[in-house]
Amino acid sequence: MTTAQPTVLIPGLFCTSHMYADQIPALWQFGPVTIAEHRRHNTMLAIATDILASAPPHFSMVGLSMGGYIALEIMRLAPERITRLALLDTSARPDTPEQTKVRDEQIALARSGGYGKIVYAALPMLLYRPDNAALRESIVKMAQDTGADAFVKQQQAIIGRADSRPHLAAIRCPTLVLVGAQDKLIPPDRSQEIAAGIAGARYVTVPECGHISTMEQAAATTEALVSWMRME
Repeated sequence: MTTAQPTVLIPGLFCTSHMYADQIPALWQFGPVTIAEHRRHNTMLAIATDILASAPPHFSMVGLSMGGYIALEIMRLAPERITRLALLDTSARPDTPEQTKVRDEQIALARSGGYGKIVYAALPMLLYRPDNAALRESIVKMAQDTGADAFVKQQQAIIGRADSRPHLAAIRCPTLVLVGAQDKLIPPDRSQEIAAGIAGARYVTVPECGHISTMEQAAATTEALVSWMRME
C-alpha cells in the first residue's frame, strides 16, 4: 500500500475511544487513526463542524449509533473530504416524538443526579448478552468518563438531528453498513434502509451481537472494517 488512509472514528452516545479499542490496531495499518471529540456541543451541526476543523483533509470515517448520526451530518457538510464511510448500528431517521420524550426524561434525570441509573438501565438494550460482566463494566466506565454534562449535550444533539434519508443517494464513496443481528436499540431494518439508499453499499449483519458491535463481536466487526478499507 503506497498511500496512507487516515481514519476518523466517531463513538456513540456516552462512549469513548474504548468503544473502538479492538479496531484501532487493525485500521492503523492503513494510516493514522484518530477518535473524534463529540462531547462539547449540543447540536449535530456544531459537533460535525468541530470534527471537520481538526480532521485530515481527506479521511475514512466510521460512526456507530450517535457516531453514525454525526457521520451523516459530516457527509452533508463536506462529502468531498470523505474517502470512505462506515455506518455501524445506526439510523438515517430523525427522532420520533416517543424517542424524544424518553431523551427529555433522561436529560432531566441526568441533571438531577441520576445519570448512573440511566447507564445501568440501558445495558440490556445495548448487549446481546447483558450478563457479560466485562462488557457491562467497560460500558459503565465509558459512561462515567463521559459524564452527565456531556451526556445531556449529546442527547440534545440527537433530538435535533435531521432526517438523513433524503441525502443517502448522494453518497458516492465506498460504504459499509453493519449491524448486530440482535440490535434492540436500533433494529437491523434501519441499517437495511441505509444500505438500500446508498448505491453500492456493502451490508453486513453480525450474528449474536447487540448494539455495540465493535465490542460485543469485535473480531467480526474488525474483519468487516478491514475488508471495507480495501474496497475499491
